[in-house]
Amino acid sequence: MPERTPGPLRITVIADSDTRWKWGALTARRIDPDARLDARLLRGRATPTPRQLAELGIPADSMAESTAAEILARTHAGTCDVLVLSCVGGTVQALLHGLSRAWEGRARRPVVVTGYVGVVYEKLADGLLLRAGADVVLANSADDARRFRDVYDGVGHPAGAIVETALPFLGGDPYRADDSRPFTVTFAVQPSVPDSRADRLHLLRRAVEHARLHPSREVLVKLRSKPGEHTTHIEEQPYQKLVAALDPPASLRLVYGNMAEVLDRTDLLVTVSSTAALESLHRGIPTVVLTDLGIRESLGNHHFLGSGCYASWDELDDGRLPRVSQEWTAEHGVASSAPYAALRGRVRALLDLPELPALSPYYTLRTAPGYLPGILARHGLTPKGEPIDGFTPREAGPVRQAVREFVRNSARTAYRQGVQRVAPTIRRWGQL
Repeated sequence: MPERTPGPLRITVIADSDTRWKWGALTARRIDPDARLDARLLRGRATPTPRQLAELGIPADSMAESTAAEILARTHAGTCDVLVLSCVGGTVQALLHGLSRAWEGRARRPVVVTGYVGVVYEKLADGLLLRAGADVVLANSADDARRFRDVYDGVGHPAGAIVETALPFLGGDPYRADDSRPFTVTFAVQPSVPDSRADRLHLLRRAVEHARLHPSREVLVKLRSKPGEHTTHIEEQPYQKLVAALDPPASLRLVYGNMAEVLDRTDLLVTVSSTAALESLHRGIPTVVLTDLGIRESLGNHHFLGSGCYASWDELDDGRLPRVSQEWTAEHGVASSAPYAALRGRVRALLDLPELPALSPYYTLRTAPGYLPGILARHGLTPKGEPIDGFTPREAGPVRQAVREFVRNSARTAYRQGVQRVAPTIRRWGQL
C-alpha cells in the first residue's frame, strides 16, 4: 500500500461561493494551520469575484476556478490528503458520487470532510442526507451534533462521521467599550432573509430612524455583496438600491469588508439571523436578533430561542441592551473549549488507516431512483457519476460572465494582494 507523500499535509477546498470558501478555508486551517491549502472554486452562478476573495482575506497556496468534471479528474491522493467539500448539499452529493466513481480502483484516496457554513435552520434532513457518505460531517455545536445524529439514526445511516466542532470563523479580540469613538451600531444584513421588498424596507427604515433618534451614534449597514455579485444566496432586493429613497443621515453608512474588522469597532450588533450574531456573541459584543418581522422558521431567527438576544428596533431605540444566556452560548458552539480537537483527531485517525473504504453516499440509484439522477444531471454527471460530455455549468448574464473571465485570469494575483496582512492571524486562529 503506497504511503502518503512526505511533507506538510495537503488540503484542497472545493467551494461554490464566497461564504463557503471562507468556511472551507478556515476549516482547513483548523485541521492543520501549517498545511498546504489549495482552492478550487467551482464554476457557477455564485463563483466569487476577485473583490470578494480579497475582502475575505484568507491565504491559499494555489487557486483555480474549475468545473466539476475538471475537479473530478484532478483531485486524488496524488494531489491532496484531505478534501473539504464546502458547497450546497446537492453539489456535495454530486461530488461524492463523482469522486467515488473517479477513485474506483485507486489504492488510496483523500479523506473527505464536509459540513454546514452556518446556522442550520431549514432542510435539516434533506441537507444532512445529501452530505451523508463523507468521512467527516461537521456539526457546529453540541446542539447540531445531537440533531444530526438523530437524522442519521432515523434512516439507519452510520452516525460515526459526525464530529462536533464550532464555526471556524469565530475569533477576534474580546469586546471592550471605547469612549474615544462614537457608539457604533452595526446592522448585519443577509442576502436572502427577509426576501420581500417591504420587509427589507421596514428594517432599513428603522435603522435610518435609529440613526436620526441617536445622532451621537454611528450606524453601519454591513452589506454582503455589491450589485451584480452573488453569494451563497441570490439577493433580489439589494439594500444599496433601497436606501437611496430613505434620505439617511450622515451618521448612517453602508459598509463592506471583512466582518471581523467591522466587529472590531462595533458596540451593538443587530441582525435578523446572520451568523454574524454568533461571531459577535463569541467576542462578547452586545447582540440583538430582531423580532420586528416575528420569530419564524422561515427567517431562521428561531435558532436563537433561549439566547436572550431578542429585541425589536423600538426596544433598541429606547436603549435596551440584551443579556445573552451563557448556557445557550455553550450549547450552540459559541463558547466551546478546544472545539477542534475532535476534528483533528478524527482526520488524523483516518489518515493513519492503511486503506479507506470507498465513499458510500446514503442516496443511490436503488434507494432514491427518482431523486438522485436529477441532482447528478444538474451538476453535469450521468447516473453513474461520470461527467457528461459537453456539459456547460449554468452561469449568470454577460456582465457576470465578463467578471468570471477576469477571475480565471487574475484570481491568484488579486487574492494574494488582499491577504498579506491577515494571513498570520488566520494561522494563529488555526492553533486555537
